[in-house]
Amino acid sequence: MKFIKTEFAGVWLVELELFQDQRGTFARTFCAKEFKERGLKDTMVQSNLSVSIGRYTLRGMHYQVNGSEEAKLVRCIRGKIMDVIIDLRRESVTFGKYFKCELTDFNNRMIYVPEGFAHGFITLEENCAVFYQVSNFYSPENERGIRWNDPFFSIQWPVDNPIVSEKDANHPDFTKIIE
Repeated sequence: MKFIKTEFAGVWLVELELFQDQRGTFARTFCAKEFKERGLKDTMVQSNLSVSIGRYTLRGMHYQVNGSEEAKLVRCIRGKIMDVIIDLRRESVTFGKYFKCELTDFNNRMIYVPEGFAHGFITLEENCAVFYQVSNFYSPENERGIRWNDPFFSIQWPVDNPIVSEKDANHPDFTKIIE
């Protein structure tokens, strides 16, 4: 795996190194030793699979609080998505800013998102599948969200009217959260 730093402390793009022969390809997608060497969470306790049928399906912006914060390792295993994270760490120089990247089933790239970020993505094709591992167990009572189109961030989404759940559409704005 090749680890690429971003301008956000603790956020890494991880490129898979493919080994190819006549049978196909092989790649390691997680190695606790390599994650630990970089100060990243080296224990993932849960794996999730999100399948979205429609193009421009948006899921997010989710995070957890009260000791249930999660680090995430996210990979698009079918299709193409725009992955977006928002830094909610008050002590961070990038607090209140967002980072986005494209993850596809062919670019062999993942994103490591540390605790303290809201996370979401939008599908850029039909029938996308996103696989992600998390460092903490899901806690419904500690789940929170920020409205995906909050004007505070002005995230440049590829469409103005995505397919979005009622729950995600009704998350509060960032200014209400930080008060």
